[in-house]
Formats: sequence, structure tokens, C-alpha cells
Amino acid sequence: MCVDRRDVGLLMLRLGTGAVLMSHGTQKLFGWFGGGGVEGTAQFMESIQYKPGTVSALASGVAETGGGALLAMGLATPAAGAAAAGGMAGAAAVHAPNGFFNTSGGLELPAVMGLITTSLAVMGPGRLSLDHVIGHTLNRDWMVPAALGVVSAAAAVVVGARQRRLAAAQAEESAGDSGDGE
Repeated sequence: MCVDRRDVGLLMLRLGTGAVLMSHGTQKLFGWFGGGGVEGTAQFMESIQYKPGTVSALASGVAETGGGALLAMGLATPAAGAAAAGGMAGAAAVHAPNGFFNTSGGLELPAVMGLITTSLAVMGPGRLSLDHVIGHTLNRDWMVPAALGVVSAAAAVVVGARQRRLAAAQAEESAGDSGDGE
């Protein structure tokens, strides 16, 4: 097997990105690294209008932990990258009202992670990967648009439902403020 610097670079990118995703995902699933575990994450998800909270916590945690682990190994790269990108789309929607930069709670980190995971799904894992070892049976060209299309549609539905709940809550709050007699 001839390994070139592109393969080494993809391995480094997959390992680093996968480690970041896995650490965030295990916070949600297991409470590791100061996270809330499923229960605490579910409460948070409910508070930001991702409902039901437990399902949202599990979906987010699995997308990050599972997607990150698969990306790090270079296994099922189109599905892994798409799943992680979908999770980052949901996170970016939460952070978007705070602007771009992370210093103000903005969407910088989830946007960059989403771009990286989508790029890995499109580029593939390189030769230093389990996909390469097993003959790319889980990394076919047709899988890239299929995985990204399915995840994009699901993310649009989930984020759209959240946006509608936020708008309804804001309208209800505004109606309550105008009807309090002041």
C-alpha cells in the first residue's frame, strides 16, 4: 500500500475531529467530561425547544459519539460524516442568535465541525482507514449524496420544528405581556 501525505493528513483530520465529536457526545450520553448525561442533556434540550428532550439528547449524543468514532476509524465515512454534520446543524441553530464568533456563544464551532464532517464524507477517509481495509463496501460514491440528503432532510425537519416552537413561545409571551393590564 502506497501512503502519501494526503492519506496522513486525512488520518490526522479524522482522528482530531473524531476525538472532539466523541468527547462532546459522551458528555451528552454518559456525563463524562463534566457533561449532563442523558438526563441533564434531555432537560437542556427541552429548555431550548428540542422536544422530546430524551430523544433529542440521545440523537445528538449518538450522532456525535458514533459519528466521531466512525470518522476516527475511517469506517462508513459517508454516513458517519453526514450524521455528525446533522448534529452540528442542530447545534448551529441554537448558537446562531448569538452571532458567528464562539467568544459570544456563536455558531463558529458547530459550523466549522459541520463543514469538516461534510468534507470528510465527500472526500472519503483515505488509505489509512477501515473503509480502505474492507474494500470500501461502506464508502461507495452513491452513499455520499444519499447520506447527506437523508440527514439534511431530517435536520431541516427537526430544526424547523424547533423554530416553530420558539416562535409560538415568543408569540405567547408577547400576548401575555400585552394582556397584563399595564
